[in-house]
Amino acid sequence: MESQKQRILIVDDDSAVQVSLALLLKQSGFDTQCCDDPKQALELLARQSADLVLQDMNFSLRTSGEEGLQLLADIKQLHPALPVLLMTAWGSIALAVKGVQAGAANFFTKPWDNAQLMELIRTTLDTAAPAPAACPTRAALDAQFDFSAIVGEHPRLLKVLAAIGQVAATKAPVLILGESGCGKELIADALHRNSPRARQAIVKINMGAITPSLFESEMFGHVRGAYTDAKTDRKGHVASAHEGTLFLDEIGELNRSDQVKLLRVLQDQTYQAVGASRMERADIRVVSATNRELAELVAAGEFREDLFYRLNLITIRLPPLRERRSDIPLLARHILGQVSASYGLGPASIAPAALEWLSAQPWPGNIRQLKQTLERTLLLVGKSELKQADFVAAEQHEHGGAIGGLRLGVDGMTLEQVERHMIAKALEQHQGNISRVAKALGLSRTALYRRLERHGLGGDGAQDSDA
Repeated sequence: MESQKQRILIVDDDSAVQVSLALLLKQSGFDTQCCDDPKQALELLARQSADLVLQDMNFSLRTSGEEGLQLLADIKQLHPALPVLLMTAWGSIALAVKGVQAGAANFFTKPWDNAQLMELIRTTLDTAAPAPAACPTRAALDAQFDFSAIVGEHPRLLKVLAAIGQVAATKAPVLILGESGCGKELIADALHRNSPRARQAIVKINMGAITPSLFESEMFGHVRGAYTDAKTDRKGHVASAHEGTLFLDEIGELNRSDQVKLLRVLQDQTYQAVGASRMERADIRVVSATNRELAELVAAGEFREDLFYRLNLITIRLPPLRERRSDIPLLARHILGQVSASYGLGPASIAPAALEWLSAQPWPGNIRQLKQTLERTLLLVGKSELKQADFVAAEQHEHGGAIGGLRLGVDGMTLEQVERHMIAKALEQHQGNISRVAKALGLSRTALYRRLERHGLGGDGAQDSDA
């Protein structure tokens, strides 16, 4: 009996786009249906199910994308498990990023590359949830996968763990997005540990720490005599990760000339050591991570679009600590146990009131900052049970006693995170009054509005008045 073809709904008001996509998909063995506006799309989905939606972001002369974002929201509400790929013009990548943050599986730009688009579509379908099931429990996930190094049970974290379990067995490249300090390396470890490659190595490289002059030698290795200091053959990171996983941390820091060299490896799965005369094969699974929005770097011309699509067939967004506050007590106890053991100290605990207080802090530096705070307090106070006053005292000691009340430091924070933290504090201090906040920060109101939008701050609490 012939298996039923997968059905893809195309939503675009440009008939040429509809025809081009329908022909490409038909040639690849898919059934398609086309429509040109959001209302018709929802009606079609109500009458007949689809396996995937390819959706444009604009359906009128307005190019704000509001109609596209609303259609995406409606689809995700009515059909939570139905994956949506957004299509957008080159100049609207930032809009597509908003769509991905709102629940789209991914996006592609017009005009598209047929081969890359089909690879994206197949990967999206292969990793789509089979049914709109409820979010799995932590116990259910732990029974099926090894997530022992990841602490927490907040629903947003559980969605991340479920996604890891779903894609770990594939070879699809994964891009992990998240703020500095929120545990992206742990996610890469979990992907590797739960994959068929777990018996081989996961090779980790900080891309921001490799200088351009050493990139090829570090990544691909060199043979003896390749240059003056090459006394012996040297194996590169790619060769070390053969049949394993290559983790490219801080991928957003890679300069454009080296991006081309990395792209070649990802496309052909081959590389050439510096000074060598032949190509070598590289069977690697690539996982990359960044605290920057790669799509926006692509739009700004700082990151190659072709490399971006090679890296992000699967994107996992890791929530910051402030968006999973219920996990803070679990994390604090776990970290405290680790710190106590590493320093050879006796068992330590945190008073319930102190846990509540820790859970209410902003933690702009995320889990890394929480760990630094717990470690510093335990070492300075030297008690078996830590209380709120102990954390305040340790912070004051760190700042020479010059602060009245806790003001968590900026260790481990990026400039973006420091800026966000300062703006949030000013909004709180001035009760959301935009004029006063702008004056306090030395910004024009227009400049402040741009920063509020970029950092996702303000909202309904911001007051556009001088009152």
